[in-house]
Amino acid sequence: MNSDIERVLIDEKRLSEINKSLGERISRDYEGKRLLVVCVIKGSLIFTADLLRRISVPCELEFIQASSYGSGAVSSGRVEIKRDIPYPIDEYDILIVEDIIDSGRTLRSVIDHLEERNAKSVSVCTLLSKPSRREVDVDVKYIGEEVPDLFVVGYGLDYAERYRSLPYVGVLKPQVYENKEV
Repeated sequence: MNSDIERVLIDEKRLSEINKSLGERISRDYEGKRLLVVCVIKGSLIFTADLLRRISVPCELEFIQASSYGSGAVSSGRVEIKRDIPYPIDEYDILIVEDIIDSGRTLRSVIDHLEERNAKSVSVCTLLSKPSRREVDVDVKYIGEEVPDLFVVGYGLDYAERYRSLPYVGVLKPQVYENKEV
């Protein structure tokens, strides 16, 4: 285990179980539909890759990048779509794949953006959800795990672009991030 990690919150075995369960549900729900899986980069990349291998129905993959932080460490409150789907999406049922849903502000903006582009439907799948931190109402159809308000990293989740490659989700030791500017 990495020395900056206080404890493992979700191990590799549990992550595999989550992907299997979500993949089965998504496959059932999207049978016969034109599914476009939209990975919210960068954090969702590893989760999306593993989840895709568990989805048995035909699907396409795209990436979107949204930011509400600009160059600072505190959210500006305004969301900017930095990378968008480069073609019409009105023939697709879209599944947004997120790593973690915290306040819900950025995700709400992404959902609104895709709905404004006339997607047939827009649903959300997240590996982790922190309902105690939710500020904006978002309907999340597929949730891997609800987690308490802890600073988690690994399996795509980062702190200052570090820890993404950990094969588990771990709780970062407070001394690593306290009093430091990202």
